[in-house]
Amino acid sequence: MSILDDLRDRGLIQQVTDEEGLEKHLNEDRVALYCGFDPTADSLHIGHLFPALMLKRFQEAGHRPIALVGGGTGMIGDPSGRNEERSLNEENVVKEWSNNIKDQLSKLIDFDDAKNGAVVVNNYDWLSQMSVIDLLRDVGKHFSVNYMLAKESVEARIEHGISFTEFTYMLLQSLDFLRLYQKENCTLQIGGSDQWGNITAGLELIRRSSQEGESAKAFGLTVPLVTKADGQKFGKTASGAIWLDEKKTSPYEFYQFWINTDDRDVIKFLKSFTFLPLEEISELEKSNTEHPEKREAHRKLAEEMTQMVHGKASLDQAVRISQALFNGDVKSLSKDEVALGFKDVPSFDLEESEKPLIDLLVEAKISSSKRQAREDIGNGAIYINDERQTDLQYNLDDKDKIDGAFTIIRRGKKKYFLIRH
Repeated sequence: MSILDDLRDRGLIQQVTDEEGLEKHLNEDRVALYCGFDPTADSLHIGHLFPALMLKRFQEAGHRPIALVGGGTGMIGDPSGRNEERSLNEENVVKEWSNNIKDQLSKLIDFDDAKNGAVVVNNYDWLSQMSVIDLLRDVGKHFSVNYMLAKESVEARIEHGISFTEFTYMLLQSLDFLRLYQKENCTLQIGGSDQWGNITAGLELIRRSSQEGESAKAFGLTVPLVTKADGQKFGKTASGAIWLDEKKTSPYEFYQFWINTDDRDVIKFLKSFTFLPLEEISELEKSNTEHPEKREAHRKLAEEMTQMVHGKASLDQAVRISQALFNGDVKSLSKDEVALGFKDVPSFDLEESEKPLIDLLVEAKISSSKRQAREDIGNGAIYINDERQTDLQYNLDDKDKIDGAFTIIRRGKKKYFLIRH
């Protein structure tokens, strides 16, 4: 199966500039292709995984990926997919974020130069060396204002207003493609569907600037927008974006995001994000239909993605925390694992080494009053480290500490509270 056939079967192609020509090109040559990642934050999020893993798919098919970090374009701002101007960041901030993104991309794509020639480049290296006069004469001259206004990324912003700064972004991205075409023999640019206008503008610049002209062998391909069946934005949760940086989103939280995927989305996400054979995904789809309670597809998705981004050790820890919480075996967790698993639940700092349970329930606002606390205990609604406690005279002490640091109290079926010692 060709790489394009596999992408089609997985539903990963939105648009191609010349599908027949690209198919032939990929079959005949070892193609260099690139995708750009602007440093708009100090970390990539899972929305960036889609195009990054597309580079990896082409790499596994024998082609040469180039990951472009937009240290230069990131200082300008891409108007695509936005109704308002991006905030401009200081140069030192963009440089720091660029380095972070380069490190994250290096964990996803094999940049062993001796093996496949794959590289990470930063467009700051050439854009920062270019004068305004050079940009206007060498790039701007090839684009009419009418051509630029017709691009969706610009047209959609006209009503809301667009600065000249962001209006010129298309020129800079086009220059990136031309530069890589000339220096790296890069003949394919990929990106999200919102990048179609910028990609085709790059192809236009290559044809106008290169000796080959209209016969220049260069192509563009976009991937579809990732959507969720419930209408919510992909990659967002109640606590915010799902980041690739484990300091911003822990591997456990990352694992939980994927394992809690909507049943209607899980097979689509397996096709889009994992490298599992389609035959294996079909078997998981069958299991998901016949035995949805087993959640085999969800577990497989969470395992594949967590190991891919964070490694085997982090996956094992995420699974261990999840199983302990599901089985009521929280005492088996370390203090670090408790801190990860209960990061978002209400917490209370307990200074005393021993405390009557009724008093603790009130002070930690687990129960609204001592009367309510007695009712909660008497009714069997209070659990200490997942063990029901019905003794009204019970005192919390050292024996209730997990790894000497935490006690987990549950009221009812789902209301957890973390007691810090």
